[in-house]
Amino acid sequence: MKVLILGGTTEGRILARGLSELGHRVTVSVATPLGAEELEGMEGLELWMGRKDEEALEQAVGAFDRCVDATHPYALLASANIRCACGKAGVPLLRLLRPESRAEGVLWADSCPEAARLLAGREGNILLTTGAKELGAFGALPKERLFVRVLPCRESLEACEALGIPHRNILALQGPFTQKMNEAMLEQYRISWLVTKDGGEAGGFPQKLAAARALGVKVVLVRRPRERGMTMEEVLKEAAVWER
Repeated sequence: MKVLILGGTTEGRILARGLSELGHRVTVSVATPLGAEELEGMEGLELWMGRKDEEALEQAVGAFDRCVDATHPYALLASANIRCACGKAGVPLLRLLRPESRAEGVLWADSCPEAARLLAGREGNILLTTGAKELGAFGALPKERLFVRVLPCRESLEACEALGIPHRNILALQGPFTQKMNEAMLEQYRISWLVTKDGGEAGGFPQKLAAARALGVKVVLVRRPRERGMTMEEVLKEAAVWER
């Protein structure tokens, strides 16, 4: 069957390989060149790169027998657009879920704006690892205290500059990172607060949490949105019996 996987996450790459091994014709759609780089070298895989509006997405999914939403756990708008497009096109959709992590001894926030409110008035440098799209939520905090870790692409740098983040406070790097690498960054910039999302094992969250604990850095964790979906094993099990 012709299967479209939307999202360049780690799980999306693993799923693409598994579906190909089952004999399905797989296309992976990624938004950025970084996502495309991660798929280089995979044989028998078609790659689409670039963001699509709702109309283009509906036209795209209509050419496939199945679609799998493998976008990031916090990409609510992307998932909503995918559901809408598949519904209009009449194409069955599966949502691939990333396993959640266990986190104790953290401050929980339901959103990035709430995380920013929790930090208001608190002292110490802050490392934001919530993504460039969420930076605006922290705009009221003193910029000299904000250190941001974002993907090394133009959009991320432009978002940092638009918020007024000093260039010396921008860490343009692509993870996931080891615990030691996280510790080195926390030490280098004298971080007191780490703001992050639960990206799971694939996103390097356990290593971030361990580094913060080792150095006594306080963690503000933005909760994951609640959603329904399937594990990698469940998707592959179902895909093994797909027929036209």
